[in-house]
Amino acid sequence: MTTDPAPPEPRQGPRVPPSAQAPVPPPPRWAVLAAHVVAWSTVPSGVWRVALVLGVPVGVMEREEFLAAFPDNSPLIALAYVLLIGAVAEAASYLTLGLVRPWGEVVPRWIPLAGGRPVDSRLAVLAASLGALTVTVLWWVLFFGGLLTGPSPDPGVSAGEALFVAAYAPLLLWGPLLAAVTWSYHRRHRRACTRL
Repeated sequence: MTTDPAPPEPRQGPRVPPSAQAPVPPPPRWAVLAAHVVAWSTVPSGVWRVALVLGVPVGVMEREEFLAAFPDNSPLIALAYVLLIGAVAEAASYLTLGLVRPWGEVVPRWIPLAGGRPVDSRLAVLAASLGALTVTVLWWVLFFGGLLTGPSPDPGVSAGEALFVAAYAPLLLWGPLLAAVTWSYHRRHRRACTRL
Protein backbone atom coordinates (compact mmCIF):
# COMPACT_ATOMS: atom_id res chain seq x y z
CA MET A 1 0.00 0.00 0.00
CA THR A 2 1.45 3.30 -1.06
CA THR A 3 0.62 6.66 0.36
CA ASP A 4 0.70 9.80 -1.63
CA PRO A 5 2.96 12.45 -0.23
CA ALA A 6 1.18 15.39 1.35
CA PRO A 7 0.70 18.24 -1.07
CA PRO A 8 3.19 21.04 -0.58
CA GLU A 9 1.93 23.94 1.49
CA PRO A 10 1.31 27.09 -0.49
CA ARG A 11 4.10 29.61 -0.21
CA GLN A 12 3.26 32.68 1.74
CA GLY A 13 5.11 35.91 2.00
CA PRO A 14 6.98 36.78 5.14
CA ARG A 15 4.73 37.19 8.14
CA VAL A 16 4.70 40.66 9.61
CA PRO A 17 4.04 40.66 13.33
CA PRO A 18 0.90 42.64 14.21
CA SER A 19 2.91 45.01 16.37
CA ALA A 20 5.22 45.96 13.51
CA GLN A 21 4.24 49.10 11.68
CA ALA A 22 5.91 51.23 9.11
CA PRO A 23 7.52 54.18 10.81
CA VAL A 24 5.47 57.35 10.77
CA PRO A 25 7.34 60.18 9.07
CA PRO A 26 8.29 63.09 11.32
CA PRO A 27 5.96 66.07 11.37
CA PRO A 28 6.80 68.98 9.10
CA ARG A 29 8.34 72.00 10.75
CA TRP A 30 5.29 74.18 10.13
CA ALA A 31 3.06 71.66 11.97
CA VAL A 32 5.37 71.65 15.01
CA LEU A 33 5.36 75.46 15.06
CA ALA A 34 1.56 75.59 14.65
CA ALA A 35 1.08 73.09 17.50
CA HIS A 36 3.20 75.26 19.79
CA VAL A 37 1.24 78.37 18.83
CA VAL A 38 -1.98 76.53 19.72
CA ALA A 39 -0.55 75.44 23.07
CA TRP A 40 0.28 79.06 23.94
CA SER A 41 -2.87 80.64 22.45
CA THR A 42 -4.90 80.22 25.64
CA VAL A 43 -2.34 81.82 27.99
CA PRO A 44 -3.05 85.55 27.38
CA SER A 45 -6.80 85.26 28.04
CA GLY A 46 -6.11 83.19 31.17
CA VAL A 47 -3.73 85.85 32.48
CA TRP A 48 -6.32 88.55 31.67
CA ARG A 49 -9.03 86.73 33.68
CA VAL A 50 -6.73 86.20 36.68
CA ALA A 51 -5.73 89.88 36.56
CA LEU A 52 -9.41 90.85 36.58
CA VAL A 53 -10.14 88.75 39.68
CA LEU A 54 -7.05 90.05 41.48
CA GLY A 55 -8.21 93.64 40.94
CA VAL A 56 -5.72 94.70 38.26
CA PRO A 57 -7.45 97.34 36.12
CA VAL A 58 -8.14 95.67 32.79
CA GLY A 59 -10.42 98.42 31.50
CA VAL A 60 -13.41 96.49 30.17
CA MET A 61 -14.94 95.32 33.42
CA GLU A 62 -14.45 96.22 37.06
CA ARG A 63 -13.57 93.53 39.59
CA GLU A 64 -16.76 94.14 41.60
CA GLU A 65 -18.89 93.78 38.48
CA PHE A 66 -17.27 90.42 37.75
CA LEU A 67 -17.51 89.22 41.36
CA ALA A 68 -21.24 90.03 41.44
CA ALA A 69 -21.82 86.90 39.34
CA PHE A 70 -20.53 84.66 42.17
CA PRO A 71 -22.16 83.70 45.49
CA ASP A 72 -21.46 86.29 48.20
CA ASN A 73 -19.28 88.20 45.70
CA SER A 74 -16.54 85.76 46.71
CA PRO A 75 -13.14 86.50 45.21
CA LEU A 76 -11.97 82.98 46.16
CA ILE A 77 -14.79 81.31 44.22
CA ALA A 78 -14.16 83.67 41.29
CA LEU A 79 -10.43 82.93 41.36
CA ALA A 80 -11.09 79.17 41.53
CA TYR A 81 -13.48 79.53 38.57
CA VAL A 82 -11.01 81.43 36.36
CA LEU A 83 -8.15 79.10 37.31
CA LEU A 84 -10.31 76.08 36.43
CA ILE A 85 -11.35 77.63 33.10
CA GLY A 86 -7.71 78.45 32.37
CA ALA A 87 -6.52 74.95 33.31
CA VAL A 88 -9.13 73.27 31.12
CA ALA A 89 -8.34 75.54 28.16
CA GLU A 90 -4.59 75.07 28.61
CA ALA A 91 -4.91 71.28 28.89
CA ALA A 92 -7.10 71.12 25.78
CA SER A 93 -4.78 73.33 23.74
CA TYR A 94 -1.72 71.44 25.02
CA LEU A 95 -3.12 68.18 23.60
CA THR A 96 -2.36 69.59 20.14
CA LEU A 97 1.32 68.89 20.86
CA GLY A 98 0.45 65.17 20.88
CA LEU A 99 -0.11 65.42 17.14
CA VAL A 100 3.57 66.28 16.62
CA ARG A 101 5.20 64.45 19.55
CA PRO A 102 5.97 60.77 20.25
CA TRP A 103 3.17 60.60 22.84
CA GLY A 104 0.77 61.08 19.94
CA GLU A 105 2.05 57.79 18.53
CA VAL A 106 2.37 55.68 21.71
CA VAL A 107 0.61 56.35 25.02
CA PRO A 108 3.24 57.26 27.65
CA ARG A 109 4.04 54.35 29.97
CA TRP A 110 3.13 56.28 33.12
CA ILE A 111 -0.56 56.40 32.12
CA PRO A 112 -2.40 53.55 33.89
CA LEU A 113 -3.97 50.78 31.80
CA ALA A 114 -3.11 52.33 28.42
CA GLY A 115 0.59 53.11 28.85
CA GLY A 116 2.81 51.73 26.09
CA ARG A 117 -0.04 51.03 23.67
CA PRO A 118 -0.09 52.58 20.22
CA VAL A 119 -2.47 55.49 19.77
CA ASP A 120 -5.30 54.77 17.33
CA SER A 121 -4.60 57.48 14.78
CA ARG A 122 -8.19 57.39 13.51
CA LEU A 123 -9.55 58.21 16.97
CA ALA A 124 -6.91 60.91 17.44
CA VAL A 125 -7.88 62.51 14.12
CA LEU A 126 -11.59 62.30 14.96
CA ALA A 127 -11.12 63.84 18.42
CA ALA A 128 -8.82 66.58 17.12
CA SER A 129 -11.18 67.38 14.22
CA LEU A 130 -14.15 67.70 16.57
CA GLY A 131 -12.02 69.85 18.87
CA ALA A 132 -10.99 72.12 15.99
CA LEU A 133 -14.60 72.53 14.91
CA THR A 134 -15.77 73.21 18.48
CA VAL A 135 -13.18 75.87 19.32
CA THR A 136 -13.60 77.52 15.92
CA VAL A 137 -17.35 77.87 16.45
CA LEU A 138 -16.84 78.93 20.07
CA TRP A 139 -14.30 81.68 19.42
CA TRP A 140 -15.01 82.80 15.84
CA VAL A 141 -18.79 82.64 15.84
CA LEU A 142 -20.09 82.85 19.39
CA PHE A 143 -17.49 84.98 21.13
CA PHE A 144 -15.99 87.35 18.56
CA GLY A 145 -19.11 87.24 16.39
CA GLY A 146 -21.10 88.35 19.43
CA LEU A 147 -18.63 91.16 20.11
CA LEU A 148 -18.79 92.43 16.55
CA THR A 149 -22.59 92.37 16.33
CA GLY A 150 -23.27 93.61 19.87
CA PRO A 151 -24.10 97.26 20.55
CA SER A 152 -21.11 99.46 21.32
CA PRO A 153 -21.51 102.13 23.99
CA ASP A 154 -19.24 104.59 22.16
CA PRO A 155 -17.68 104.68 18.72
CA GLY A 156 -14.07 104.80 20.01
CA VAL A 157 -11.95 101.95 21.31
CA SER A 158 -10.59 102.36 24.82
CA ALA A 159 -7.22 101.08 25.99
CA GLY A 160 -9.06 98.50 28.12
CA GLU A 161 -10.98 97.22 25.10
CA ALA A 162 -7.76 97.00 23.10
CA LEU A 163 -6.15 95.02 25.95
CA PHE A 164 -9.16 92.70 26.12
CA VAL A 165 -9.06 92.04 22.36
CA ALA A 166 -5.28 91.52 22.45
CA ALA A 167 -5.69 88.95 25.25
CA TYR A 168 -8.48 87.03 23.51
CA ALA A 169 -7.44 87.39 19.84
CA PRO A 170 -4.90 84.50 19.98
CA LEU A 171 -7.87 82.17 20.59
CA LEU A 172 -8.88 82.82 16.97
CA LEU A 173 -5.79 80.84 15.92
CA TRP A 174 -6.69 77.76 17.96
CA GLY A 175 -9.31 76.14 15.71
CA PRO A 176 -7.73 76.75 12.29
CA LEU A 177 -4.22 75.77 13.43
CA LEU A 178 -5.50 72.67 15.22
CA ALA A 179 -7.30 71.68 12.01
CA ALA A 180 -4.08 72.14 10.00
CA VAL A 181 -1.98 70.12 12.47
CA THR A 182 -4.67 67.40 12.51
CA TRP A 183 -4.57 67.23 8.70
CA SER A 184 -0.77 66.86 8.83
CA TYR A 185 -1.05 64.08 11.46
CA HIS A 186 -3.63 62.27 9.32
CA ARG A 187 -1.47 62.48 6.19
CA ARG A 188 1.62 61.18 7.99
CA HIS A 189 -0.26 58.21 9.41
CA ARG A 190 -1.98 57.45 6.10
CA ARG A 191 1.42 57.35 4.37
CA ALA A 192 2.72 54.95 7.03
CA CYS A 193 -0.26 52.64 6.48
CA THR A 194 0.16 52.58 2.70
CA ARG A 195 3.78 51.49 3.09
CA LEU A 196 2.83 48.30 4.93
